[in-house]
Amino acid sequence: MNIYVCSDESGVFDCVHNEYFVFGGIVFFSAEEKEKRTRMYLSVEKQIRRSEKIKPGKEVKATSISNKSKASLFRSLNNVYKFGAVIDQKRILPEIFDNKKSKQRYLDYAYKISVKRFFQNMISEGIINPKEVDNIYFYIDEHTTATNGLYELKESLEEEFKHGTFNFRYDAFYPPIFPNLKSVTVTFCNSSSKALVRAADIVANRLFYKAVTQKGNCDNLPQNFKVTYLPEIYKKTYRK
Repeated sequence: MNIYVCSDESGVFDCVHNEYFVFGGIVFFSAEEKEKRTRMYLSVEKQIRRSEKIKPGKEVKATSISNKSKASLFRSLNNVYKFGAVIDQKRILPEIFDNKKSKQRYLDYAYKISVKRFFQNMISEGIINPKEVDNIYFYIDEHTTATNGLYELKESLEEEFKHGTFNFRYDAFYPPIFPNLKSVTVTFCNSSSKALVRAADIVANRLFYKAVTQKGNCDNLPQNFKVTYLPEIYKKTYRK
Protein backbone atom coordinates (compact mmCIF):
# COMPACT_ATOMS: atom_id res chain seq x y z
CA MET A 1 0.00 0.00 0.00
CA ASN A 2 1.13 3.53 -0.80
CA ILE A 3 -0.06 6.55 1.20
CA TYR A 4 -0.36 10.05 -0.27
CA VAL A 5 -0.46 13.09 2.04
CA CYS A 6 -1.26 16.61 0.75
CA SER A 7 -0.98 19.45 3.24
CA ASP A 8 -0.89 23.18 3.87
CA GLU A 9 -0.84 25.55 6.83
CA SER A 10 -2.92 28.50 8.01
CA GLY A 11 -2.16 31.34 10.37
CA VAL A 12 1.01 33.14 11.46
CA PHE A 13 3.46 31.49 13.85
CA ASP A 14 3.83 34.49 16.16
CA CYS A 15 2.64 34.20 19.76
CA VAL A 16 2.54 37.97 20.34
CA HIS A 17 -0.14 38.76 17.74
CA ASN A 18 -1.69 35.34 17.04
CA GLU A 19 -3.19 32.67 19.27
CA TYR A 20 -3.46 29.68 16.91
CA PHE A 21 -1.52 28.17 14.05
CA VAL A 22 -2.72 25.10 12.16
CA PHE A 23 -1.69 22.47 9.68
CA GLY A 24 -4.35 20.76 7.58
CA GLY A 25 -4.30 18.06 4.99
CA ILE A 26 -5.92 15.20 3.12
CA VAL A 27 -4.77 11.59 2.85
CA PHE A 28 -5.29 8.90 0.22
CA PHE A 29 -4.49 5.21 0.41
CA SER A 30 -4.17 4.55 -3.33
CA ALA A 31 -3.00 6.38 -6.45
CA GLU A 32 -6.38 5.67 -8.08
CA GLU A 33 -8.27 7.41 -5.28
CA LYS A 34 -5.89 10.37 -5.41
CA GLU A 35 -6.38 10.82 -9.14
CA LYS A 36 -10.15 10.41 -8.87
CA ARG A 37 -10.30 13.09 -6.18
CA THR A 38 -8.09 15.39 -8.21
CA ARG A 39 -10.55 15.27 -11.10
CA MET A 40 -13.53 15.83 -8.79
CA TYR A 41 -11.87 18.79 -7.07
CA LEU A 42 -10.91 20.41 -10.37
CA SER A 43 -14.51 20.08 -11.52
CA VAL A 44 -15.80 21.98 -8.47
CA GLU A 45 -13.04 24.56 -8.87
CA LYS A 46 -14.11 25.10 -12.48
CA GLN A 47 -17.68 25.87 -11.35
CA ILE A 48 -16.37 28.34 -8.76
CA ARG A 49 -14.15 30.05 -11.31
CA ARG A 50 -17.22 30.57 -13.45
CA SER A 51 -19.52 31.75 -10.65
CA GLU A 52 -16.97 34.11 -9.08
CA LYS A 53 -15.55 35.27 -12.42
CA ILE A 54 -11.98 34.33 -11.49
CA LYS A 55 -9.54 35.12 -14.27
CA PRO A 56 -7.63 32.29 -15.97
CA GLY A 57 -4.28 31.73 -14.31
CA LYS A 58 -5.40 33.09 -10.95
CA GLU A 59 -5.26 30.51 -8.18
CA VAL A 60 -8.45 29.48 -6.37
CA LYS A 61 -7.31 29.91 -2.75
CA ALA A 62 -9.28 30.14 0.48
CA THR A 63 -8.17 33.74 0.99
CA SER A 64 -9.55 34.90 -2.36
CA ILE A 65 -13.00 33.29 -2.62
CA SER A 66 -16.33 33.67 -0.82
CA ASN A 67 -17.35 31.63 2.21
CA LYS A 68 -19.99 29.94 0.06
CA SER A 69 -17.36 28.78 -2.42
CA LYS A 70 -15.05 27.62 0.38
CA ALA A 71 -17.93 25.56 1.78
CA SER A 72 -18.54 23.99 -1.64
CA LEU A 73 -14.90 22.99 -1.97
CA PHE A 74 -14.84 21.58 1.56
CA ARG A 75 -18.01 19.55 0.88
CA SER A 76 -16.37 18.10 -2.23
CA LEU A 77 -13.91 16.46 0.19
CA ASN A 78 -16.62 14.96 2.42
CA ASN A 79 -15.48 11.35 2.00
CA VAL A 80 -11.77 12.10 2.10
CA TYR A 81 -9.72 11.40 5.23
CA LYS A 82 -8.34 14.60 6.74
CA PHE A 83 -5.83 15.42 9.45
CA GLY A 84 -4.80 18.58 11.20
CA ALA A 85 -2.81 20.13 14.00
CA VAL A 86 -4.02 23.01 16.15
CA ILE A 87 -1.15 24.74 17.94
CA ASP A 88 -2.13 26.93 20.90
CA GLN A 89 0.76 29.38 20.71
CA LYS A 90 0.13 30.80 24.18
CA ARG A 91 0.79 27.38 25.75
CA ILE A 92 4.08 26.43 24.14
CA LEU A 93 7.48 27.47 25.49
CA PRO A 94 8.20 31.14 24.70
CA GLU A 95 11.83 30.23 23.91
CA ILE A 96 10.56 28.53 20.75
CA PHE A 97 9.93 31.97 19.25
CA ASP A 98 13.47 33.25 19.95
CA ASN A 99 14.74 32.68 16.40
CA LYS A 100 13.77 31.31 12.99
CA LYS A 101 15.65 28.06 13.54
CA SER A 102 13.83 27.11 16.75
CA LYS A 103 10.48 28.15 15.27
CA GLN A 104 11.01 25.97 12.20
CA ARG A 105 12.19 23.07 14.32
CA TYR A 106 8.99 23.22 16.38
CA LEU A 107 6.77 23.47 13.30
CA ASP A 108 8.51 20.43 11.78
CA TYR A 109 7.86 18.55 15.02
CA ALA A 110 4.21 19.64 15.10
CA TYR A 111 3.67 18.56 11.50
CA LYS A 112 5.37 15.22 12.03
CA ILE A 113 3.42 14.47 15.22
CA SER A 114 0.05 15.39 13.69
CA VAL A 115 0.69 13.01 10.77
CA LYS A 116 1.88 10.28 13.15
CA ARG A 117 -1.19 10.62 15.37
CA PHE A 118 -3.39 10.42 12.28
CA PHE A 119 -1.67 7.21 11.13
CA GLN A 120 -1.92 5.71 14.63
CA ASN A 121 -5.63 6.48 14.64
CA MET A 122 -6.08 4.81 11.24
CA ILE A 123 -4.23 1.74 12.52
CA SER A 124 -6.32 1.53 15.71
CA GLU A 125 -9.52 1.75 13.65
CA GLY A 126 -8.32 -1.03 11.34
CA ILE A 127 -8.36 1.22 8.27
CA ILE A 128 -4.72 0.51 7.43
CA ASN A 129 -2.46 -2.43 8.24
CA PRO A 130 0.94 -0.99 9.23
CA LYS A 131 2.76 -4.03 7.83
CA GLU A 132 1.29 -3.41 4.36
CA VAL A 133 2.48 0.20 3.94
CA ASP A 134 5.29 0.35 1.37
CA ASN A 135 5.77 4.04 0.58
CA ILE A 136 4.57 7.42 1.86
CA TYR A 137 4.45 10.43 -0.45
CA PHE A 138 4.13 13.92 1.04
CA TYR A 139 3.04 16.90 -1.09
CA ILE A 140 3.50 20.07 0.94
CA ASP A 141 2.87 23.68 -0.02
CA GLU A 142 6.31 25.22 -0.40
CA HIS A 143 5.57 28.71 0.98
CA THR A 144 8.86 30.50 1.66
CA THR A 145 10.77 27.79 3.53
CA ALA A 146 14.53 27.84 2.92
CA THR A 147 16.14 24.94 1.07
CA ASN A 148 17.88 23.60 4.18
CA GLY A 149 14.55 23.77 6.05
CA LEU A 150 12.90 21.62 3.40
CA TYR A 151 15.68 19.06 3.69
CA GLU A 152 15.42 18.96 7.48
CA LEU A 153 11.67 18.30 7.36
CA LYS A 154 12.19 15.46 4.90
CA GLU A 155 14.90 14.00 7.14
CA SER A 156 12.64 14.27 10.20
CA LEU A 157 9.71 12.52 8.49
CA GLU A 158 11.97 9.78 7.17
CA GLU A 159 13.44 9.21 10.61
CA GLU A 160 9.99 9.04 12.23
CA PHE A 161 8.33 6.68 9.77
CA LYS A 162 11.17 4.65 8.28
CA HIS A 163 14.05 4.41 10.75
CA GLY A 164 12.53 5.06 14.18
CA THR A 165 13.54 7.68 16.75
CA PHE A 166 15.66 7.89 19.89
CA ASN A 167 14.90 9.70 23.11
CA PHE A 168 18.42 10.22 24.44
CA ARG A 169 17.18 11.69 27.71
CA TYR A 170 15.50 8.42 28.64
CA ASP A 171 17.82 6.14 26.64
CA ALA A 172 14.83 4.83 24.67
CA PHE A 173 14.26 3.84 21.05
CA TYR A 174 10.86 4.10 19.36
CA PRO A 175 10.58 1.85 16.28
CA PRO A 176 8.76 3.14 13.19
CA ILE A 177 5.03 2.42 13.09
CA PHE A 178 5.40 1.00 9.56
CA PRO A 179 7.93 -1.85 9.90
CA ASN A 180 8.17 -2.64 6.18
CA LEU A 181 8.27 0.93 4.85
CA LYS A 182 10.57 1.28 1.84
CA SER A 183 10.61 5.02 1.28
CA VAL A 184 9.40 8.44 2.38
CA THR A 185 9.22 10.99 -0.43
CA VAL A 186 8.66 14.68 0.28
CA THR A 187 7.77 17.07 -2.54
CA PHE A 188 7.37 20.78 -1.91
CA CYS A 189 4.82 22.11 -4.38
CA ASN A 190 3.62 25.36 -5.78
CA SER A 191 -0.09 25.05 -5.03
CA SER A 192 -0.97 26.72 -8.31
CA SER A 193 0.11 23.54 -10.10
CA LYS A 194 -1.16 20.95 -7.57
CA ALA A 195 -4.94 20.74 -7.13
CA LEU A 196 -4.84 18.59 -4.01
CA VAL A 197 -2.46 21.00 -2.26
CA ARG A 198 -5.06 23.68 -2.94
CA ALA A 199 -7.62 21.29 -1.45
CA ALA A 200 -5.39 21.04 1.62
CA ASP A 201 -5.44 24.84 1.79
CA ILE A 202 -9.24 24.71 2.07
CA VAL A 203 -8.99 22.10 4.84
CA ALA A 204 -6.39 24.13 6.75
CA ASN A 205 -8.48 27.28 6.37
CA ARG A 206 -11.56 25.54 7.78
CA LEU A 207 -9.59 24.23 10.75
CA PHE A 208 -8.06 27.65 11.42
CA TYR A 209 -11.50 29.30 11.34
CA LYS A 210 -12.82 26.73 13.83
CA ALA A 211 -9.81 27.17 16.13
CA VAL A 212 -10.08 30.96 16.18
CA THR A 213 -13.86 31.23 16.56
CA GLN A 214 -14.21 28.36 19.03
CA LYS A 215 -11.11 29.02 21.15
CA GLY A 216 -9.26 25.94 19.99
CA ASN A 217 -12.24 23.59 20.31
CA CYS A 218 -12.63 21.84 16.96
CA ASP A 219 -14.53 18.76 18.13
CA ASN A 220 -17.53 19.40 15.85
CA LEU A 221 -15.59 18.62 12.68
CA PRO A 222 -16.54 15.59 10.53
CA GLN A 223 -15.69 12.16 11.93
CA ASN A 224 -13.04 11.53 9.28
CA PHE A 225 -11.17 14.71 10.25
CA LYS A 226 -8.57 13.74 12.87
CA VAL A 227 -7.08 16.65 14.79
CA THR A 228 -4.01 16.74 17.04
CA TYR A 229 -3.86 19.50 19.64
CA LEU A 230 -0.48 20.92 20.64
CA PRO A 231 0.93 21.04 23.17
CA GLU A 232 -0.64 17.64 23.78
CA ILE A 233 -1.04 18.27 27.51
CA TYR A 234 -3.84 20.79 27.02
CA LYS A 235 -6.32 18.64 25.10
CA LYS A 236 -6.93 15.06 24.07
CA THR A 237 -4.58 14.14 21.26
CA TYR A 238 -7.12 13.49 18.53
CA ARG A 239 -10.82 13.03 17.90
CA LYS A 240 -12.26 9.52 17.78
